[in-house]
Amino acid sequence: MKVVVIGANGQIGQHVVKELQQSDTHSVTAVVRKEEQAEKLKVNNIQAIVADLEGTVEDLAKAISGADALVFIAGSGGNTGPDKTLLIDLDGAVKTMEAAKQVGVDRYIMVSAFDADKRQTWNEGIRPYYVAKHYADRLLEASGLNYTIVRPGGLVNKPSIRKITVGVEAKPSTITREDVAHTLIATLENKKTYRRAFNLVNGEHSIETALNNLD
Repeated sequence: MKVVVIGANGQIGQHVVKELQQSDTHSVTAVVRKEEQAEKLKVNNIQAIVADLEGTVEDLAKAISGADALVFIAGSGGNTGPDKTLLIDLDGAVKTMEAAKQVGVDRYIMVSAFDADKRQTWNEGIRPYYVAKHYADRLLEASGLNYTIVRPGGLVNKPSIRKITVGVEAKPSTITREDVAHTLIATLENKKTYRRAFNLVNGEHSIETALNNLD
C-alpha cells in the first residue's frame, strides 16, 4: 500500500515514516511543510514532498495523488494560538479530505484526541484544540471516505510496549507515541477499523488483538 503521511516531521509522524520505510508491504511518502525537513528525509532515502496545509486543496491533491492511503498527523503545535489551531487542525484537515476525494485516495487515517467526541470531558485549557478535532472528526465521518479516527490519550516519549486498550474499555490514561504509530499502521488494512473512531491508550492487549476485538 502506498501511504502518504501528512505531518511526517512531528514526533508520531517520524515513527510512522520510519516503520513504513522498513515495511515489506507498504511504501511511504512524507509530506512536510519546510524544504529543509524534506531534504533531511531525502538524505535517508525517504520520498518527501513539501506542502502547506494553509495552501490550496489543489496543491494538496498534487501532493497525495497516486497514494492508496493518507495518514493525517499534522497539528499546529502547543506554542501557537487558536487561530493556527483553526487553520491547521480543522481547515487543514478538511482540505486534505477534499483533496483525497479529488484524486481518489479513499483510505484516510486521522489522529484525533481522546474523547474528542465528548464535549463534557474537554480540557478547558486547550478547548480550541478539542473543538478543532471534534469538527474535523465529524466532517471526516460525513465525507464518504473509508476513515479510521484514532483518539490517543496523553502522549509520552517512552519505549513502545506494543500493548493497548481501545474503544469503550480505554479509560483516560497515556500511550507512547511509538505505540500510536504502530497502531496507525496496523489500522491501514484492518477491516475492523474501517469507518470507526476509537480511543486509544496503553493497556493489556496486543495491537492486533485489540483492533480485531473492536465492537
